[in-house]
Amino acid sequence: MSEHDLFKVHPRMPRKVRLADITVRDGFQHEEAWIPTEAKVYYLQELALAGVRRLEATNLGNPRIMPQFKDAEEVLKGIRRDEYFAKRLGRKGLKPEDIEWTAITIREPAVDRAIRLKEQGIGPDRVLMMVSTDEQHHFANSATTLPEYWKEAERCIQKCKDAGIKMCGTVSTIWGSPIAGPTRLEDAVEFTKRWLSIGADDIEHADHDGSAPPDQVYRYYSMILDELPNPDLHVAHFHVTRGWGLANVLAALQAGIEIFEGTLGGLGGQPANFLDRIPVPGTGAYYYKDPNVVGLVTFEDMCVMLDEMGIDIGGINIDRILELGTLMERTIGRRLRSEAILNGRIPKEPREEFKRAKLPERKKKLGERDGQILPEGWPEKAKVPPGVLKRKK
Repeated sequence: MSEHDLFKVHPRMPRKVRLADITVRDGFQHEEAWIPTEAKVYYLQELALAGVRRLEATNLGNPRIMPQFKDAEEVLKGIRRDEYFAKRLGRKGLKPEDIEWTAITIREPAVDRAIRLKEQGIGPDRVLMMVSTDEQHHFANSATTLPEYWKEAERCIQKCKDAGIKMCGTVSTIWGSPIAGPTRLEDAVEFTKRWLSIGADDIEHADHDGSAPPDQVYRYYSMILDELPNPDLHVAHFHVTRGWGLANVLAALQAGIEIFEGTLGGLGGQPANFLDRIPVPGTGAYYYKDPNVVGLVTFEDMCVMLDEMGIDIGGINIDRILELGTLMERTIGRRLRSEAILNGRIPKEPREEFKRAKLPERKKKLGERDGQILPEGWPEKAKVPPGVLKRKK
C-alpha cells in the first residue's frame, strides 16, 4: 500500500501531528533515584531546542507524596529565567512563548500554587487535573470521590481562566482499571464532554496502565471524534505495559487523532514509592510485579515511525532526539526501551561497507547484466496458478 493509499483508506488520518514530550514529569515520577535539578532543566531546554513545542515540566503537588518534584520551582526558574536559553531559542527563530510548559496539578492547592508562580513570572502555561472513570482508581490518585472532585475541578478551571492558564482535563481508566477491572468506553466519552462543559481547554485521553488493545483504541477515538470532531481538543497518552504502545499510536492516527505524548526511552509509570532507597507515599503499592515493565510510548521511536510513514512531525530534529535518548540512558543509569537509539533511522542511501565485493564478479561470470534479477526468458510479470488463490476448506 502506498503512502497515498494509506491516507485514502483512513480518510481521517492526519498528514501532520503535534508531539508532546512528558519525560521530565511523567517519565521521572516513576524513578526511584533522585534526578538532579540540573538534569531536568537540561532535558527540558534541549527538547525545546530540538523542536518540541509542548513539554511537561514538573508536578506542583505535595512533594511529601512525590519528592522527585521537590525542586519544582527551581526547574520552572531554569526554563523561564535562563537568558542564555532564551538566546538559543532566538537563534532558531523561536520566542520563549512558542513553547507551552505544562505542570501537573491534581488537586486545588497545586492549582493555587501554579497561579502564584504565574504571578511571579515562572508559572506554567497549562496545568492538568485528572479523573478516572473507575472511582476506586480515582480515589487512589486524588483521595476524593468523583462528585467532590468535579466540583473542585470546576472551581480550579475558573481560577485558571482568571489567571490566564490553560486547563487540561485528563480522563483515565478508559480501557480498564488496574483496581476495578473492565470499564465502559461510553463513560469516558461522557467524562470528556463533562470536562469541556465546565471549561477545560483540551483533554488527555489516558491509557495509564497499558490496558488498551489497538482495536479498542481505534473504536474509542472514533467515538470521540464522531461526537467531538475538533482534533485540537484531544491528546493521546499510551503506556506500554503490555507492549502495544506504537500499535496504539497507529490505531489512534487512523481514527484521526493528531496530538500524542511520549517519553524519552519510554520512561514513566505509577509514581515511585521509593526515592534513594527511602520509602515514600507515592500512590501506594505498584500494580505490577516488575515495576520496570511499565512506561510510556517511546518518544524517539514514535518520531522515527511517524517520519517513515510520511507524516509531518512539526520540525522536530529527529537526530537530536536520538542523541538525547542516548544521553538519557546515562542519566538514568540503565538501558531504556528505545529501539531507534540502538538501530538508528532506516537507511536512505546504499551502505557501501556491507556490500559484497564478489557479487559483480559472479554476475559477470554467469553472463548476467547489472540489475538483472530474473533468469533470461522468464516473463516480466509472474503468473500465479488460479488454484493457489482459492482458500482450502
